Amino acid sequence: MPSYDYECISCGHRFEMFQKITDEPVKDCPECGNQVRRLIAGGMGVIFKGNGFYVTDNRKGSSNLSGNNGKSKQEKDKSNSETMGEKAAEKKS
Repeated sequence: MPSYDYECISCGHRFEMFQKITDEPVKDCPECGNQVRRLIAGGMGVIFKGNGFYVTDNRKGSSNLSGNNGKSKQEKDKSNSETMGEKAAEKKS
């Protein structure tokens, strides 16, 4: 349930209320009974939970930041097999 900060226009009394989002805003000061205004609060910061966050999370397609230099898995496999074939040919010579 979110908390809202209020301040009385007359006496300057500040207070906090825990309310549902659908609840009507408080209109009267609990100290003097005059009109209050709701203050804009900064809220909480971002909370990261879990094992970690990676460059590849929630991205579409390939990225140079992910370490694959824009190559697909098939292109990388083909490149690796060609390199292995060249090394095998060098050993036979």
